Amino acid sequence: MVQLHPQFLPKDGRTEYVVLPYEEFLALQELLADVEDWEDLQLAKAEDEGSPRLTLEQVKQELGLLG
Repeated sequence: MVQLHPQFLPKDGRTEYVVLPYEEFLALQELLADVEDWEDLQLAKAEDEGSPRLTLEQVKQELGLLG
């Protein structure tokens, strides 16, 4: 899990902005990208539900890669 050390900056008496160390910002970006990839994978799996599938061995055989 990403450990955050935010600094909160006020504007007009309210918390308006958050500042993070650059390394933590990069870690958050990577985490968000991973979540988006996972969501895309779940969507693709749902769309592919019920489609015919081939095993790795079947693909190898079709491609002539079995010796």
